[in-house]
Formats: sequence, C-alpha cells, structure tokens
Amino acid sequence: MPFDNVLAVALIMGLFGLVILVLLWPGEKQGAKVLRRWGVDDPSPSDVAEAVRYLRRRRFWYPWLFLGLPVLADLAGIRGDSTSLFLATLLIGALIAEVLAQRPQKRARREAGLERRAVRGLVPDWGLALYAVIVVAAVVWLVVHQWWTLLGVAAAVSAVTWLIILLAVRRPSTGDSAADGALRVRSARVAAGLGLAATVTLAIPEVTNLVSWILVVAGLAGWYHLAHRSRAEAVRCR
Repeated sequence: MPFDNVLAVALIMGLFGLVILVLLWPGEKQGAKVLRRWGVDDPSPSDVAEAVRYLRRRRFWYPWLFLGLPVLADLAGIRGDSTSLFLATLLIGALIAEVLAQRPQKRARREAGLERRAVRGLVPDWGLALYAVIVVAAVVWLVVHQWWTLLGVAAAVSAVTWLIILLAVRRPSTGDSAADGALRVRSARVAAGLGLAATVTLAIPEVTNLVSWILVVAGLAGWYHLAHRSRAEAVRCR
C-alpha cells in the first residue's frame, strides 16, 4: 500500500481511537460496575479508585496504537483488516498496562493472599481448553494453506496473550484482596479472549466455506464467553 494511503488510514484510526478514549474514559461509576461484574458485590471507594486506574491505564494507549499500528504493519508487510487492527490495539494496550502495573503503587495498601496465584486460578479450565482447541485448529488451517507469514503473526499473538496472563498472575497486590483478584481475573480472561479472536481473524482472512465459518464463529464466541463473567459463574462464586 502506498505510504500516503497508509498514513491516511493511520490518521483516521488515530482519530477513531481518540473518540473512543473520550467516550469511554472511565469514572467511578464505571469502575464500580466492573468490580461488581467480576465478583465484588460491595466495592469500597479505594477499590473503585483502583478499578478506575486499572481501566484508564489500558484505554490511554488506544489512540496512539490506532495511529501507529497501521504504519508498523505496512512496514512489516502484514496485511490486516480493521477487525485485526482493533483486536491488536486492545491486546497491545493490555500488555502495556500490565507491564506498567508490575511496579507497585507507593501508597497502596497491600494484602497477602493465603493461596498461591496460578494461571488456572484466573482462567477456568474450560477457558484454557477452549483456547487450546481453537488456536490449534487455526494453526492447522494456516499450515494447510501454507500462510507462513500469518503463522508467524499468530505465534506472536499467542506470545503476547500469554505474557499478559503471566504478568497478571505476578502483578503486585494492591488494595483489597477481593478487588485485586477480580481485576486479575478480568485481565487474564480478557487477554485470552482477545488472543483467541485475533488468532482466528488472522488465520481466516476470508470466510469461504463451512469449516472457516465454524472456526471464526467459535473464536468470536470464545472471546465473548472468556471476556464476560456469566450469571452461572456469579452464582457459583457466592
């Protein structure tokens, strides 16, 4: 793609990211809503403040990533549609946020948990199994069609996904243990869902038959269920 076209796309996507940032910039109401959705029924003001900081740390990067990723993808010779770009932005934004969160807040009230944190404590077994099955199917699809460049990109997506999950496991504790755990679970499950959807959209650039249609639908459905806490899960946790 000519550089002027790439630059135009980058500017348009950058403006789109800025609009998203303004419209979705989180406040206390949204922070409390996120905590309740992920299992904290009665969050304290300090918990809400931590959730707001958690959300802002992610969404701050969206405009800059929307602006820069089209240019980087073009320089690398990678062709992606708007869906892939959107998912890549969310995934890399989550990675940056988790890297920054590895440094504990100076005034944070830390509480030691009695249980050792692990990946299976953040992402349920069904989610790990679903992720493995769909990603392996996507990789097989790429190998069958000999799309080696996309296979490399899919491998990079998986590496970023698991790096986010592992960083969420080892992130220093902040605030109340219930709120801290809820935000960790959200980070890991959203990352797994985004990684799943990004891998599928890369593996299936065009839906041309029943197999590709099933794979895309399974990946997007997996993203939805991983990134949302169902009512059944909420009832079991009470």
